[in-house]
Amino acid sequence: MLTRPMKLAEMTTTELRALLERPRTAALVPVGSVEPHGPHLPLHTDTLISERACERAAALLAERGIDAVLAPSVPYGVTDYAAGFAGAIGVTPEVLTPFLHAVCKRLLDAGLRHVCLVNNHLEPAHDAAVRAAIASLPEGAASVACPLTKRWGRTLTDEYKRGNCHAGRYETSLVLAAGGRVLGDVARELPSIATSLAEGIAAGKKTFAAMGLDRAYTGAPAEATREEGEQSYEKLALMIATEVEEGLAGR
Repeated sequence: MLTRPMKLAEMTTTELRALLERPRTAALVPVGSVEPHGPHLPLHTDTLISERACERAAALLAERGIDAVLAPSVPYGVTDYAAGFAGAIGVTPEVLTPFLHAVCKRLLDAGLRHVCLVNNHLEPAHDAAVRAAIASLPEGAASVACPLTKRWGRTLTDEYKRGNCHAGRYETSLVLAAGGRVLGDVARELPSIATSLAEGIAAGKKTFAAMGLDRAYTGAPAEATREEGEQSYEKLALMIATEVEEGLAGR
């Protein structure tokens, strides 16, 4: 069973001061979105995945001698592809980037040695906005852990690698493993869809609707299992822990 991770928002100032006296400390900042994930998953799916991945990564980092705290999540992101669906409540890159930059800078100024933005909302403009937030920070001070990079994406499931994974088997399995809200009866009735988001984006399509995803999902949610979700979290936790450890080494 996982040890309960340290949550920054729940710590007292005295507890945080004691933590900052340790040599290797890091803040994990879960980043996500508020957007539709089919008729069966909650709007905060991406944020939930980031939070649970951070919890598992914190335990892995502890084994490596790194004290990681979970900072409050950033639940709003760039959600242009979900335009037209109820629940697509996003912000622009011009808002997100400076906000995340300010959060990272203040965490570093407070004395944490490294900040990792953990992002599981995979819209390209959102990912670019997140990465831009750390571009001007000192080398090794901050990192982005996101499976959009080939280094980490290739470690995940076949559905993920095909790109038909928005609210499909991959994400539904992760929400199940996180104990999140899944409308199982609905998910089991959803037909499998082979539409690849990666191919649609490469073809210049700008929304889910333009790709023909009239229920805001692609993939095979009916095939999701808690066991697959647990296996994916192991990969995501390793991604985060490695980005943090390499960042600290770079300082």
